[in-house]
Amino acid sequence: MPALKSRSLFISHSWTYSDAYEKLVDLLDAAPNFIYKNYSVPKDDPVHNAPSVDALYRAIKNQVVFCDVVLIMAGKYATYSKWIQREIQIAKQDFSKPLVAICPWGTEQVSTVVSAAADRIVRWNTDSIVSAIRELDP
Repeated sequence: MPALKSRSLFISHSWTYSDAYEKLVDLLDAAPNFIYKNYSVPKDDPVHNAPSVDALYRAIKNQVVFCDVVLIMAGKYATYSKWIQREIQIAKQDFSKPLVAICPWGTEQVSTVVSAAADRIVRWNTDSIVSAIRELDP
């Protein structure tokens, strides 16, 4: 059997909604035959106390540069998040990274900002998420 390709992922998230982030990481960790490296900014990273908006922007940019695919939760709250909009800018404009929008479990309304930028929009399902990542990073 050939070796599995490891994907480098940036998972956009707000620590205000960290439960969704943690559940998504659990899904990816449990996915069969899927290996990835998480380049997201951890909760205890000192970058959260960056001295300026520009410093935080650069710190996120320094993580995204290494990624194959960017994952963004597509809940309605994302429409109003200035940071998700900046992360989309970093992913799409600065680095031309593919973006997977993930509709949180049970969500009917999807962020128009995220869905407009997404290369794939998937539901909260391990197979759908992993398939989209594999399609965008063959």
